Amino acid sequence: MAGQSPRGPKKAGAEGAGDAADEGRDNRLEVAIGRQVRLFRQQLDMTVVELAKLAALSPGMLSKIENGMTSPSLATLRSLSSALNVPVTALFRKFEEQRDATFVRAGEGLLIERRGTRSGHQYHLLGHSLGGAVAQEPYLVTLTEESEVFPLFQHPGSEFIYVLEGEVLYRHADKTYRLRPGDSLFFDADAPHGPEELIALPVRLLSVIAQPREEG
Repeated sequence: MAGQSPRGPKKAGAEGAGDAADEGRDNRLEVAIGRQVRLFRQQLDMTVVELAKLAALSPGMLSKIENGMTSPSLATLRSLSSALNVPVTALFRKFEEQRDATFVRAGEGLLIERRGTRSGHQYHLLGHSLGGAVAQEPYLVTLTEESEVFPLFQHPGSEFIYVLEGEVLYRHADKTYRLRPGDSLFFDADAPHGPEELIALPVRLLSVIAQPREEG
């Protein structure tokens, strides 16, 4: 008996590890479906009990589905979609949405030449959005003694600039702003704008441009 006793804990430990692995499985689909079910239920101002009754489910099962704790069958999804008056595909919407991320290491932004760029204006593209109705582009802009002042940029959408280094007199429409490190400016980019006077060089600023995405 004494020789067999160590085997018990080892076996139990192995089973425990297996259970932990099961609990840590990838359940993103279940979680996404659960969130959509809860969202549609709340939009209809229904309780868990009310929706469960309409979908011929127990409140406990519906609660597990909403919390991503179980994988509902196709028949269950059909019952839920019918009770919520939405297509079955609507329950998968959040899971199917593309989630983009752009990672750029220090000093590795893509050097580009934007339309209307003047001599000495360096634009390093730090990322861009791939989907959605609004296109967003963050730039690291560097102005040096070789840079031309040009307060007449114009483009659709809005722009946000944040000064990291240097000092610049920046014009937007009929007003000018003296910007130093830590200062920011958010504005309608359809009005003429740009650096009017370079006071302390080099000037480095973060520029984030948001504008309607061009179709086609």
